[in-house]
Amino acid sequence: MGAPSVLPLFLLFACCWAPGGANLSQDGYWQEQDLELGTLAPLDEAISSTVWSSPDMLASQDSQPWTSDETVVAGGTVVLKCQVKDHEDSSLQWSNPAQQTLYFGEKRALRDNRIQLVSSTPHELSISISNVALADEGEYTCSIFTMPVRTAKSLVTVLGIPQKPIITGYKSSLREKETTTLNCQSSGSKPAAQLTWRKGDQELHGEPTRIQEDPNGKTFTVSSSVTFQVTREDDGANIVCSVNHESLKGADRSTSQRIEVLYTPTAMIRPDPPHPREGQKLLLHCEGRGNPVPQQYLWVKEGSEPPLKMAQDSALIFPFLNKSDSGTYGCTAISNMGSYTAYFTLNVNDPSPVPSSYSTYHAIIGGIVAFIVFLLLILLIFLGHYLIRHKGPHFILKPNLSPKFLDSNLLSEN
Repeated sequence: MGAPSVLPLFLLFACCWAPGGANLSQDGYWQEQDLELGTLAPLDEAISSTVWSSPDMLASQDSQPWTSDETVVAGGTVVLKCQVKDHEDSSLQWSNPAQQTLYFGEKRALRDNRIQLVSSTPHELSISISNVALADEGEYTCSIFTMPVRTAKSLVTVLGIPQKPIITGYKSSLREKETTTLNCQSSGSKPAAQLTWRKGDQELHGEPTRIQEDPNGKTFTVSSSVTFQVTREDDGANIVCSVNHESLKGADRSTSQRIEVLYTPTAMIRPDPPHPREGQKLLLHCEGRGNPVPQQYLWVKEGSEPPLKMAQDSALIFPFLNKSDSGTYGCTAISNMGSYTAYFTLNVNDPSPVPSSYSTYHAIIGGIVAFIVFLLLILLIFLGHYLIRHKGPHFILKPNLSPKFLDSNLLSEN
C-alpha cells in the first residue's frame, strides 16, 4: 500500500529536478518541457504530464479525453464537446478560462443560465454557451479525474461583428470635374475588418484600411478614404463602402452615399413630323438636358434678325409650313451652369396628294361590289355547264309558224 503513495512524489521530484522541466517520452527518454523557474505545477498536472512506455500506461491512454477548438460569432451559441474512450469509472468535467467548474458530469456547478447541458454520458460531456460575449473567449478545459488526471483544451475564439459603416465627407452638390474625398468607418470588429469602395458596379481604389484598437481592448475600428474626380455621368451615382469580415459569412454590410453632380446642359432638335411637307403643321422640339435642367430656350434662324423666340417652352411651332420656312435653326438651352446650342436644317418638301377618307371609302365599296359580281359570273358559268350535261339539246316549235313550213326535222325531241 505504501508504494503507490510514493510514486507521485517521486514523479513530481523528477519533473522539478530535470533541467527546464522534463518528461519521459513513450520511448522511455526524457523530453524537455517549458516550465518557469521557481514555479511548481500542481501534483495532478505533474502526474498527468508524465507518460510511461510500459504496456499498462500505454493502455491507459484510452482514458485521455479529446475535444476541438471552436469559433463563434458574438451573440451566437457554441457547443463544447469532450469525449473519452475509457472513462475508468470517472466523470468528465468542463471548466472555463478562469478555471471555474461549469459542469461535472450532469451536475451544474456555475450559475449561468447561458450554459446548458447538451449530453452527459460516461464517454461524453457536451455543453452549450448561448449569447456568447467577447469576454467568453479563451481556453476551456475538459478534465477526467483518473490516476493521473487527464485534461484536454478547447480554444474558443469569439468574432466581433463589425458595425454598419458610416460615410462622411459629402456635404453638397459637386461640379463637373471637381475632386472629392469620402471617408468610411466601422467599429466593433474582431479581428479587424477590411473596407472596400465601389461606384455602382465599378470598384474604386481607396486608401489601405487603417486599424485602431477600441477602448475595450478586444475589438477594432477600421477606416478608409477614397478620392476621385466626378463627371456628368456620376450624377445620381451611389458610392458604396462595404465591410468584409468572416463573422458576416458572406452577408452584405454596406452603406451608400448618393452624389449629385452639376454640369452644363446639352440639347438636340427633333422635328414632328420627321419629314415635313408644305402646308403641314410642324413642331421643332428642343430637348435639353443638364443639372440643373435648362430654364430657358432661345430660337434663332440663320440669316434672320431678331431671334424667333425666347421662352421656357422648348418647342418652336409652324402652324402652316411653306417654302420660305426652309433654313437652319438654332436652339440654345440655358441654365445657371451655362448654355449649349443645337442646330437643325429644315427642308420643306412639296405637298403630296393625300387621299381623302371619303374616296377611300368608295374605293373599298367598289372593290367589294366587283368581287361579288365576279362570284356571280362564275356561278352562272357553272350552272350553264350543269344544265347542258343533264338535259341534252332540244328544240321548241314556235306557234306563229304556218303548217306548210313545218318539217319533221324541225320538231323538237320529246
